[in-house]
Amino acid sequence: MTKLYDQSLEQLHALLVSKEISAQDLTQATFDRIKETEDTMGSFITLNEEKALEMAKALDEKGISEGNVLAGLPIGIKDNIVTKDLRTTAASKILYNFDPIYDATVMEKVYQADMIPVGKLNMDEFAMGGSTETSHFKKTTNAWDHTKVPGGSSGGSAASVAAGQVPVSLGSDTGGSIRQPAAFNGIVGMKPTYGRVSRFGLIAFASSLDQIGPLTRNVKDNALTLNAISGYDPKDGTSAGVSVPDFTAKIGQSVKGMKIALPKEYLGEGIQPGVKEAILKAADTFRALGATVEEVSLPHSKYGVAVYYIIASSEASSNLQRFDGIRYGYRSENISNLEDVYVNSRSEGFGTEVKRRIMLGTFSLSAGYYDAYFKKAGQVRTLIKQDFENVFANYDLIIGPASPTVAYGLGENINDPITMYLSDVLTIPVNLAGLPGMSVPCGFSEGLPVGLQIIGKHFDEATMYQAAAAFEQATDFHTKKPVILGGAN
Repeated sequence: MTKLYDQSLEQLHALLVSKEISAQDLTQATFDRIKETEDTMGSFITLNEEKALEMAKALDEKGISEGNVLAGLPIGIKDNIVTKDLRTTAASKILYNFDPIYDATVMEKVYQADMIPVGKLNMDEFAMGGSTETSHFKKTTNAWDHTKVPGGSSGGSAASVAAGQVPVSLGSDTGGSIRQPAAFNGIVGMKPTYGRVSRFGLIAFASSLDQIGPLTRNVKDNALTLNAISGYDPKDGTSAGVSVPDFTAKIGQSVKGMKIALPKEYLGEGIQPGVKEAILKAADTFRALGATVEEVSLPHSKYGVAVYYIIASSEASSNLQRFDGIRYGYRSENISNLEDVYVNSRSEGFGTEVKRRIMLGTFSLSAGYYDAYFKKAGQVRTLIKQDFENVFANYDLIIGPASPTVAYGLGENINDPITMYLSDVLTIPVNLAGLPGMSVPCGFSEGLPVGLQIIGKHFDEATMYQAAAAFEQATDFHTKKPVILGGAN
């Protein structure tokens, strides 16, 4: 039988429609692959085996429709997306036993598409981190080098796809948490426009920044998945009431005449030479395809990290108040009064990075410092947004690196929060401006994948997919595989 774990979504769909395989075959093969590789990868916190196989059986009985490209396909779900009757922990001790009583809107859409969720993926605790090392439960490794981090916070989502455990996964992106792990693992990751995908049922980190998006091994698979999960949701007050186009419609079209901006700030100090070289070669590829690529400036992007950590931490300190040891989740046994329930449950239930951000946020929102920090951060956020608007007045897309470096060693930066925070310098401005951003493989440095970040105008993901697909067709980076997926050393 074909190695099912090495197939694209469209290839798997063709096999299902022709009845060469059944949904049960595919689902069982997925669990076999997960079990075969999980000791090495550490991608999953919870598996959904029994229920997934039941769903596959029901789908086989109903029949796979040729028109429904995603029907019967396995999907991994980041563990901060709530799933009814399937444990959802956000990789935190404080939610170690939480079994939700409802589904996130994005899960309802997954079920409407007849996809089969096979389990919940490891992540940084409450999505706070850039390496998936703050998880309470386990360490996830990079699919290309198991001594390296997979990136974060959607490290499990990226590593599981890159290692062939699942053909597609969902992650969330607050400051780069889909794009950076996609870059580190040599796959495609899309952070849609803020409001494009419902956040109802996403355990909130920073509500004005969070966005759910897909991770896949090629561009078209990504577009097909975004088609399924997008749309207005009355249950989410920030959901955008815009129509959902077919994101695959422009795939295959030429980029001739397209104007692409390359910000000089994205290739400055701190960018590894090998990463810079790969991005400049990618720019040349676009030029060879007929696009214009010109240098521009995003002058306020240098303030992005400072602004982000004030705004995100402030929103986190507010959002995480609900985890109090009273209604659900972990409750300390070391208690003698009500205050102990709150203080001890939170002290024992939250990890170091989460506590650090709660403290940062509470400080920024405190009476004496609100104007100096939170209010000022909001004002600079507006300047960052205006920088993008100025560039997009003359250009169709912006390109640059998804991360200043390739994947670094497990344990290398975990005790250096400043270095960790600065690694998001290239992705954060996109979230602050609410723009769509994606990462596609564009080369290698030190034997590890480099990700090209493509940034689009609000709700113009279709043009990003057009450019990404043209780049993918003109290069062979998407065909390169880590050893665990059958690639050569």
